[in-house]
Amino acid sequence: MSSQYERELRQVLAGVPKGVEAVIRSCSPLEKQKMRQVFQRPFLVVRAAGSGMEGTGDLLALRGDLCFPIEVKSTRAKKLYLSGRTKLQYEAMVTEGERCNLMPLYAHRQKGVRGDSWRIFRVGTKNLSGRLRQLEKSIPLFPTTRNGSVYLNWEDGMPLHAFVALVCSSAGAETHALHNLEVRTLRANLFAKPLPSTELEEILPAQTLPDKPLDVLAELARRRS
Repeated sequence: MSSQYERELRQVLAGVPKGVEAVIRSCSPLEKQKMRQVFQRPFLVVRAAGSGMEGTGDLLALRGDLCFPIEVKSTRAKKLYLSGRTKLQYEAMVTEGERCNLMPLYAHRQKGVRGDSWRIFRVGTKNLSGRLRQLEKSIPLFPTTRNGSVYLNWEDGMPLHAFVALVCSSAGAETHALHNLEVRTLRANLFAKPLPSTELEEILPAQTLPDKPLDVLAELARRRS
């Protein structure tokens, strides 16, 4: 059954028209409009190898500017508490995310819900940079209980149509391009500064400075006398 939902999410992120239209059939007009933005900037989505490679998730969504390992979960209840193997999966996602400077995601599909039934969470990792650092503030962090245990709460996640609009909109691409341009301009300005002069006439005055700092008040008193 989980492979069915993996395929559903894979077709959406890959921008497969038939798959996208099937998912948004019961969505509102605004949700449909946002979800269809994936047609402009789709991902290459592949199933992660399951041969002992913990931390890779179920899917890998790849594009020129972004890469997400995604773990897919489906439940009929709104909450899913992680324990045993599912908790080990989460910990492996954290480890691999920090090792490779990635932002792992969890996609939670609630069964029997009309409209957008997917919610997206990010796994908390350090050392994010570039576009992932910008997205970090917008995608909700994986929730925890009062005692610090991780769990999924469907209501706290980011709707899939909102996530698609965030990472696939043309405005997002323009913002990313502007950020890169600003970084390149700043670097160019830093390295364009002239190096210290080695001309002899500029070095000599510096060599003739007194060894001791000049006492301004004493010098004024000497001149007045």
